[in-house]
Amino acid sequence: MRLANFQLKAIANLMEAMSGPEQEIILKSCTGSGKTIILTHFMDEYGKSFFRKVFVWLTPGKGDLEEQSKAKMDKYIYGSHTKLLTDVMTSGFEENDACFINWEKLTKKGNNALKDGERTNFLEHIRNAQNRGLSFVVIVDESHQNDTVKAADILHYFAPEKIIRCSATPKNYPKAQRIEIPEEDVIAEELIKKMLVINEDFPQSLQVENETAYLLERALNKQRELHSAFLQKGSKVNPLIIVQIPNKNEVMQDEIERWFEAQGISYENGQLAVWLSKRHQNLEGIEQNDAPQIAIIIKQAIATGWDCPRAHILVKLRDNMSETFEIQTIGRIRRMPEVKHYGIDLLDSCYLYTLDEKFTEGVKTSMGKGALDAATLYLKPRFKQITLISEQKSGLAQPRDAAAALTAMVQYFAQIYHTGNSMTENQTRLETAGYLFSEDIVDYTKSGAVSTLNANQIADLNDISIRTPLNTHVHGREYHHRVAEIGLKVGLEYAQMNTILRRLFDKNTKCANKLLALETRGVYAFVLNNAHRIKNDVRQAMAVMLEQQIVKAPSITTVEFHIPQSCLFTYDGTAKSQAEMEKNVYAGYLASAEFRSASEKKFERFCEDRGAVDWIYKNGDKGAEYFSIVYMDSFGKQKSFFPDYIISVRGEIWVIETKGGFDRTGKSKDIDIFSPKKFEVLKNYLVKYGLHGGFVREDKQSQELCICMEEYSEDINSRQWKLLSSMINSTITIAK
Repeated sequence: MRLANFQLKAIANLMEAMSGPEQEIILKSCTGSGKTIILTHFMDEYGKSFFRKVFVWLTPGKGDLEEQSKAKMDKYIYGSHTKLLTDVMTSGFEENDACFINWEKLTKKGNNALKDGERTNFLEHIRNAQNRGLSFVVIVDESHQNDTVKAADILHYFAPEKIIRCSATPKNYPKAQRIEIPEEDVIAEELIKKMLVINEDFPQSLQVENETAYLLERALNKQRELHSAFLQKGSKVNPLIIVQIPNKNEVMQDEIERWFEAQGISYENGQLAVWLSKRHQNLEGIEQNDAPQIAIIIKQAIATGWDCPRAHILVKLRDNMSETFEIQTIGRIRRMPEVKHYGIDLLDSCYLYTLDEKFTEGVKTSMGKGALDAATLYLKPRFKQITLISEQKSGLAQPRDAAAALTAMVQYFAQIYHTGNSMTENQTRLETAGYLFSEDIVDYTKSGAVSTLNANQIADLNDISIRTPLNTHVHGREYHHRVAEIGLKVGLEYAQMNTILRRLFDKNTKCANKLLALETRGVYAFVLNNAHRIKNDVRQAMAVMLEQQIVKAPSITTVEFHIPQSCLFTYDGTAKSQAEMEKNVYAGYLASAEFRSASEKKFERFCEDRGAVDWIYKNGDKGAEYFSIVYMDSFGKQKSFFPDYIISVRGEIWVIETKGGFDRTGKSKDIDIFSPKKFEVLKNYLVKYGLHGGFVREDKQSQELCICMEEYSEDINSRQWKLLSSMINSTITIAK
């Protein structure tokens, strides 16, 4: 399987953290980010690089999570050495083992694993492994659930080289190395839903006779709406409702069952399921996207690790008891059922229905702007005829692949080191530039004396080289580690990076643009002796040369764009200002709209207050129903650019993209590396269709919005940036 960019980055960060001084590593990873995939690939890469290691993966409580995790590693990593506790008790620990063990089988009273008996007990297996020179790396899954004295004792027995604690909500360990996967990256890779919608279209004042029936009716209507939308997309996904009831409330459970039965959803016809401590029914195959179950009843805590990506809706019922909010509960409805976004807000969102204010507060505190109030807004009739031409990708994939990276490296070495067709001359040029050519593995140390531990004095000590004869068995793992490390830094997997290096440097591998003709042993030594330099050159090649490559643009499809008749409007119901923005094309659009950047909020207020502006439309950021322009990234791959706003100024259409502003010193706060490309395609589009527009950013020094329309610049003081207020009030003629 192909790993997402954020997953490759997380693996690279874990590899680096393993060589750091901190014993403990915290991996914060939201539900749905593929944490198991990240860790299993990390264990595989690390095991290839270092000798005499054993991984112990500790999982929490019930749900057979250790078996699920083991099965995933067996599936994703070919030839992996995985074990369960029973396997360890039979054969002990061996080098490169990945052992998946349930905490409770080690910490609960009465378990057999730690009892003395006919078999060697568990602690003796640990000691035997340590006596044979094996060292342990312990992974603590869902670490927030097992921070106890007994758990600490178990960790102590392993005397682990490193402890990796993983959780969506990890506790704070002040001396630990922290690795956090941004939730935005997981959303961008389309693994989880874009937003959580809370109590969609609820009135400001609500009075109901039966809370349970009210919430269940809302949820079932949403389920049917979602199911219909999936069918229109040609998908068989049957969205699932999770109904979470308070613990020890059989009366409410009976009420829910009778309500669903009245709607034709029952245990008998297989459309209702239940997962309680003493009752399991209709659970078989429920995780399948086309499974018949429409709803499942659960208690407060659902089994950790339960994955059902088709779960879209959560109904959280309340009673008089106080319950602790757990972000893992929301995580159950955040996965994308087919690991992709559909370009429709309806399907790319998950839904919570609850009248439990404390639970709602817990959700918003934990998820921040990822959990919002919502309402469906409708387009004002007079804007239904507005038409623009929208560009869409051809659908012809030009993936970011190893071939493009190889070409980039050949061109980069030719530009920087002046390499050519003569491999003998290439070696001389690289050697002159600082590359080391040796049959031995060369390391360096310092020799001399210093009076103080001063960095400058230490730097002035004599450099001493230590030469070790190359041993492919001994140095093989280090070679794999270095190659993987280089690849991970540029988003390429080990196999891809190894192929590139072989084609460039190995005489036994065919390549038209080979740089060196080294024997296989020579390639090992060359990579190990120059790993840092190669890594930097590969990164520069990918960043610079691919940016300059001229790639023939694939065809672009054009379609008519009309503003959507309705939209799912998300807003912050706690914001002080809930004023309606009258110039927005949608009725009921509020000043508290979210998600909005600071620049977007300021631009919307600007348009609302500016007499020259007739109306404003906030464009979506993904999906065929929104306005888009096509550009190509550094690898020649088509990307869709969705400008933020379409507005009318005295009857003329403007297309606006807002970006991060400039701080008081003039430093840019724009983090989009593709801004220059997007600006260029926007400008070309505007010229082609005789429209106006540009990039809008805030100048913090003057606290004014500025617009760039002709030539992109990162200098706010350049002539390219003009006050938006002056440009909106003037008549612009764009040369065709």
